[in-house]
Amino acid sequence: YRCSCGQLIRRCNFWEKVKEAMARRGYEFDIANAGMDYRAVDSRYARRLLEPLHRGRLLENLRDGLLQFSPAWQRELPEIQKRNAALVSTIIEVTGAKVVVDSSKTSLRLKYLLRNPELDIKVIRLIRDGRGVALTYMNPAEFADAKDPSLRGGGTGGNRKNERLTLARAAYQWRRSNEEAENLLFRLDKSRWIEIRYEQLCQDTENTLGLLFGFLGLNPEERVKDFRSAGNHIVGNGMRLDTTSEVRLDERWKSVLSEDDLRIFDHIAGAMNRRYGYE
Repeated sequence: YRCSCGQLIRRCNFWEKVKEAMARRGYEFDIANAGMDYRAVDSRYARRLLEPLHRGRLLENLRDGLLQFSPAWQRELPEIQKRNAALVSTIIEVTGAKVVVDSSKTSLRLKYLLRNPELDIKVIRLIRDGRGVALTYMNPAEFADAKDPSLRGGGTGGNRKNERLTLARAAYQWRRSNEEAENLLFRLDKSRWIEIRYEQLCQDTENTLGLLFGFLGLNPEERVKDFRSAGNHIVGNGMRLDTTSEVRLDERWKSVLSEDDLRIFDHIAGAMNRRYGYE
């Protein structure tokens, strides 16, 4: 797995500095096994309870209640909270940044981050036409990775066939991820979250970034205009390994998805997609 700087992740100078700084805080840290996942509990009972996506208030209260019966969860949750807070503080120390962005897409993770007393969390909810998202689930290597095939699959090449979903499963996953986001944000004060659209970000980038910077309490004038010109050590989406700085709207789903695909998507997630304004 390659860092966005091009180095293998465990040889990256930046992550080595993070490892050393975490050690000074009393934590062993390995970017390849960071220990930040709330679901990685040493209890099969707790892991099963943590599998379902975020639900409504009643079911989340039930989940919380049942987790109280797990000694492993009671023991490990405070430690995971401290590790997450320590990593944020460490990255701020190493980079001199004011804000750390966690691009995790799982609302259950966000649920527990919001309960972390050492973190001041604000939420950016990004919504995209579900048909475009479904296509990335169906073929992530082609539609959600680096342009150069040799840099896909984490930076060393790969077709990611084991990650591919059927259109039906992809549509269901998009719908459920948005349902869980709605369930969580329903109880969160509006001052703590903002909603933007992928299409808005691509077509009106400067103004949208200005809006986000203001929401985060940052000065938009201080941002790096060409993000490729700064040293980046990002993990995640394969586009980090591309060389262009162009922000471009990707609507390839319009030419790739068949009529049958679109009918299946509409049956499973069409109502939600239209509610978000996508016809």
